[in-house]
Amino acid sequence: MIENNSDTKPVLLLGDGSLAESIALCLLKANEVVHFCTSDVRKAKTTLLEQLAEMKKRNKAVSLERLKFLSSLASVNNYRLAVVITEEDVSKKQQVITDLARCLPADAIIAINTESISLEAIQQSCLHPERIIGLNWTEPAHTTRFLEIIRNNQTAETVLDKIKVLAKTWKKDAYVVENFGVRSRMLSAMVREAFYLVENGYASVEDIDRACRNDAGYYLPFAGNCRYMDLMGTYAYGMVMKDLNPDLSREKRLPQFFVDILSEGGNGMENGKGLYNYTPEEKAQWQETFREFSFRIEEIIDKYPFNYQHNGTHA
Repeated sequence: MIENNSDTKPVLLLGDGSLAESIALCLLKANEVVHFCTSDVRKAKTTLLEQLAEMKKRNKAVSLERLKFLSSLASVNNYRLAVVITEEDVSKKQQVITDLARCLPADAIIAINTESISLEAIQQSCLHPERIIGLNWTEPAHTTRFLEIIRNNQTAETVLDKIKVLAKTWKKDAYVVENFGVRSRMLSAMVREAFYLVENGYASVEDIDRACRNDAGYYLPFAGNCRYMDLMGTYAYGMVMKDLNPDLSREKRLPQFFVDILSEGGNGMENGKGLYNYTPEEKAQWQETFREFSFRIEEIIDKYPFNYQHNGTHA
């Protein structure tokens, strides 16, 4: 039986932006007591209230009574876990961990996101590497089942065991990998090939999106790539890969068209400039549609869980 977290020590959530805000909702849905430390408390409150109104419409209401906002790290508190969302900079991640060490009990777990940096690199120079574990989320965290747990030989087994139990209470279909995250590596490999095709005139950005959406977009919520290959015929995929793999991009630099977008300050829907351009009205419409979609796809994923043929669950 999954335990209710209603009387446990609070979780410290440290981070900014929409991902951290959706993690707060995920933890609150699991009856966690959450202390949310963010640099923009007003924005976080506004976003959470908007999300809560959306959830209430779908009879998935969550109370904010168990949520406390912090604008800075306080003195030592009785946290059992710190969930940290930071940018991909190893020195900044290490500094956050050093700061946390001053306000966390000795037995508290530090679970930090890391997409491109090894867990070993983050643990270097940290006093207690055994309590540090990698934890990658996807947005919106409160409607998705994704959770990537990263451990290595320095991570205490008790820490890993506790995170695996918590993942179930958070309704996550978690998996455990060694030292490096795998989600971003797979995505980056696909995007590198897509950018190669665009840069060399084989396809447009719209073509790439249609190919992904209308093919993989249909089967990935049902089965991962490996099971789908089995379903469709593993041998045939092997023959295609044998011919294609030598021709796939091995480019190490970013393509010039993407460099230009970044150099001009493009940040996607955040400022209306990205691989597509957006008006404020279009941005609002896309965000509203994405929220709607996230609730609908959650229902489909739960209807066809990972091992539904065996036991009808994600386990």
